[in-house]
Amino acid sequence: MIYEWRIYEVMPGKMDALHDRFQKIILRLFEKHCIKVVGFWETIVGTSNVLYYMVAFEDAAKRGEAWDAFYSDPEWIKTSKEEGPLTQKIVNMLLKPTYYSPMK
Repeated sequence: MIYEWRIYEVMPGKMDALHDRFQKIILRLFEKHCIKVVGFWETIVGTSNVLYYMVAFEDAAKRGEAWDAFYSDPEWIKTSKEEGPLTQKIVNMLLKPTYYSPMK
């Protein structure tokens, strides 16, 4: 397995809209396109306009296929055009577990 850690710096005043988008649309599209959600996080102390989340894939090839399918999905294209961008910066990292990690 590989894990993708994503950090979304959210536009001011758009966090609720981003949460709604994930809950109502993106989670369903992730499932449709085999993007396995590990979890979502917000800060308790620190910068408040950041959403953190992790997704998992069998390997890099499956990751590429999944994201390609997601970004070309007609529902995603329509949603992103209608609602516009909710983030000002996205950072992502691909991670692999260490040999001693309980999460493989």
